[in-house]
Amino acid sequence: MSPVPTVVLVHGTHVSSFGWVGLTTELALRGFRTVAVDLPGHGIDGFYPRSYQAPQDPQALATEPSPLAALTLEDYEKRTIEVVRRAREHGPVVLVGSSQGGVTLSRVGNAVPELVDHLVYMAAYCPVELPSMAAYLNEPENAGSLIAKVTAAVVGDPAVLGVARVNWRTADPQLLDGIRECLAGGFSDEEFLRVLNLFQPDEPVAIPVAETRVQADRWGRIPRTYVRFTEDRLIPPALQDRFIAEADRLTPHNPTEVHSVAAPHVGPFHRAEVVEILSAIASKA
Repeated sequence: MSPVPTVVLVHGTHVSSFGWVGLTTELALRGFRTVAVDLPGHGIDGFYPRSYQAPQDPQALATEPSPLAALTLEDYEKRTIEVVRRAREHGPVVLVGSSQGGVTLSRVGNAVPELVDHLVYMAAYCPVELPSMAAYLNEPENAGSLIAKVTAAVVGDPAVLGVARVNWRTADPQLLDGIRECLAGGFSDEEFLRVLNLFQPDEPVAIPVAETRVQADRWGRIPRTYVRFTEDRLIPPALQDRFIAEADRLTPHNPTEVHSVAAPHVGPFHRAEVVEILSAIASKA
């Protein structure tokens, strides 16, 4: 009997492994091994400022120190490699990342390509020709991004706190409408509130500016897939397409397999089309 592949999932910014639950459940029921990584400071190790609780203290929320301020992309890379290394002992590994999780995938692919059998970027950042996530934010392909509607909910000074602290529990209807438009267009009020309660307030400011360019002779030898979310208003389809084009220019011998799903940035990831795509990839790993 062939070893059963393990699908390892890496979350994006301000979230955790909890966001993958529907997908990990469905893949497991189809016979695949699944594990969702909690990056340092997230999920079961998550940090929530005391001032974030209701009733909120706005002044304290803007200044309360965060342990996530000390975290770097190297910490994210190390945690993910630990999981990948253990999973690889049991068979092939399909490494999946969404949103900011894409830069962790790229780092892992550069570091240990021999441990990864397939990379899947799901509406994720994948810097190739520019050095970091942040370097793409002012590029023409990102012009349609509504990220400013999320950053409008940032409290405090990220340069002082060392984290971007988003008040997902804001009661401001204008801010909430903007967050929904950016991340979860088309979601009902009930669906949107469920999504909001998966978010954590803090994310290290070091991650978006970290060097994440991929290496053709290491990352570039791993088969890869990009799952485009065509209704994404955080990472516009034009920017997703640029990541794909840059990757294919870097490794023309190993082109990207591309799928498109009519979904906003947050998915949900367990929607049927995504499950089918990942099931097919895992079956061939």
